[in-house]
Amino acid sequence: MSGQLVCTDADQAALVLRYLPEHVALTRAEAGCLSFEVHRSQDPHVWRVDELFRDPAAFRAHQERVAASEWGRATAGIERRYTVEDTT
Repeated sequence: MSGQLVCTDADQAALVLRYLPEHVALTRAEAGCLSFEVHRSQDPHVWRVDELFRDPAAFRAHQERVAASEWGRATAGIERRYTVEDTT
């Protein structure tokens, strides 16, 4: 999966900054995570996201964990512009 996390304002960007470190650490610790990178772009409201999981099942497990996580709840209103590609 790759794409962007797009905040509409400084408040949303502050949420990302607050919750992102733990989200990254937990995601990288998942058994099926091969790569997980999130970097702020030149626009302070936009982050570049690149994720790679072992297989579709690992990616689904990640999405389920994220939906129930503190990160998922705190950032639910932030726009995601993602492309998911199945490489199996």
